[in-house]
Amino acid sequence: MRGDGTSARATIKDVAAAAGVSRSTASRAMSGHGYAAPEVRDRVRAAAKELGYVVDTTARSLKQGRSRSIGVLVSDLRNSFYAELASGVGLEARRFSHSIVLVDLRGRAEDELEAAENLVASRVAGVIATPVSYQLAPFLSRLGVPLIEVDRRFDPEGTDAVVVDNRSAARDSTAHLLELGHRRVALLIDETEWTTGDERQQGYLDALGERGVKPDPQLIVHAGWDATAAAAAAVSLLDRANRPTAVFAANNVLAEGVWRAARQLGLAIPEDLSIVGFDDAPWMSLVQPGLSARGQDTPGLGAAAVRTLLERTQDPAAPIRTVVLPTSFVDRGSTAPPRR
Repeated sequence: MRGDGTSARATIKDVAAAAGVSRSTASRAMSGHGYAAPEVRDRVRAAAKELGYVVDTTARSLKQGRSRSIGVLVSDLRNSFYAELASGVGLEARRFSHSIVLVDLRGRAEDELEAAENLVASRVAGVIATPVSYQLAPFLSRLGVPLIEVDRRFDPEGTDAVVVDNRSAARDSTAHLLELGHRRVALLIDETEWTTGDERQQGYLDALGERGVKPDPQLIVHAGWDATAAAAAAVSLLDRANRPTAVFAANNVLAEGVWRAARQLGLAIPEDLSIVGFDDAPWMSLVQPGLSARGQDTPGLGAAAVRTLLERTQDPAAPIRTVVLPTSFVDRGSTAPPRR
């Protein structure tokens, strides 16, 4: 017991004494690095469990000269996309015996560098981020901390990334609506400053151009960052005399806004309005009819980011690369030819 009445934390020395082995043997048995006979390893680990001993990973990292934790910086966990991405990172990190330190910006882009600084202070081996500015990559580069950009690109020349082909995915999604006979196809989008939004808008315009449909600037609507703001923008779009007959919503939050707006205005889906979203969120299969969407393997993005980061830490001089994962169209019946 300590002088303040609390129990002292067990040490590897305590474990070694309880198991009747040397401290170095106990350390090898607990870490799995170096030889320890199976019966000795079991005895040491049983003693550790009995004493409540927990490995000090920070101390081990300092001793070994490398960290086994990964910093994960995401934009907003309230969006299921980022939650699934973080989950994919965590599962893959565990597979490689790494832990994660997760930071959620909750939409506050101004906190990005402070959050990154805290991750560096935690001695992470590298950072996986959905960046929100051009500042993150040079900041971490100056500190010698590798960064993997996920979902969007800010530093294609100097930073590895894991993304999907947003432009082709958006083009194919819009083309699906045009092939059904729609000519007034609207785009609901949040931003075009990031590569994600810019490429999805370009894909939308590509599909129109390939089919000889002149873009209507009034059908390209910039909405907010949450479903309520997106719904308000969608109501304004759909409550027009010459409203669109189809909408491509550039992410799952915007798609929710369009779906809410259609319900509010009494528009039947897909009879009065066809909708295609981007990102296959869980709610899309719970509504009637279900919402068709361009799906991406979000946990797979996170897993690929972990592998890319570990490869970068093993070979810092390797050429910069971008890993591009495929998307797929999930048809749930929210699209149909326009009414005659």
